[in-house]
Amino acid sequence: MHMDSRINVDQNLAESFKQLVLKMPIEKITIKDITDGAGVIRPTFYNHFQDKYDLLEWIVKNELLGPLFPQIKRGHLEECLVLIFTNALIMKDFCIRAAKMEGQNSFESIVRKCIWEMLFTYISARCEDRTFSHSWMTPEIVAEYYAQSLTFVVMTWIRKDMVVSSEEMATVYQYIIHRSMDEMLEEML
Repeated sequence: MHMDSRINVDQNLAESFKQLVLKMPIEKITIKDITDGAGVIRPTFYNHFQDKYDLLEWIVKNELLGPLFPQIKRGHLEECLVLIFTNALIMKDFCIRAAKMEGQNSFESIVRKCIWEMLFTYISARCEDRTFSHSWMTPEIVAEYYAQSLTFVVMTWIRKDMVVSSEEMATVYQYIIHRSMDEMLEEML
C-alpha cells in the first residue's frame, strides 16, 4: 500500500474515532462504529491498528504531540510546552471526553507514555556521551519524572475544562519545574 494512502486511512479512522468520542464513552465505541464512520471495512482497521487504544495512541502521537518533535529536537522546550497546551485546546472537546477514561489504557496513561518517549529521545540525545552525577539518575528515570509531572499538569488542566490559556499553563509548568518546593513556599508567604 502506498504510504500516502496509509496515512489517509489512519487519518480517516482517527477522525471517525474522534467524532464518536464526542457522542459516547470510549469504552462503548466498537471497531465497527469506527470503520463505519471512516467508510472502510473491519479488516482495514486491523491492517492499521491493533485496537481502539492503539488508534488513540496514534492520535496523541500525531495530532497532540507530533508537531512538538521538530521543536524539541532543536531544544526549544518553551515552545513545546505552549504547543502541548495549544494542540490540546484545538482538540478540547475530544480531550475532555477522553480524559474521563480510567484504567490501564486510559487517555492519561497513553499521554504519559507518549510524553515519556518524546522526553526520553530529547534527554538521551542531550546526554549522549555524558552521565548524570548520580548513578540512579538515568535518561529513562529523568524522562519519567518530567513525563509524570507534565502529564499531571496537562490532565489536571483538561479535567478543569481548559479555561486557563495555553500560554499561561506553559508558564505555570515552567515556573513549577524551575523552582524547589522551598522556593515556591517562600514565594507564597
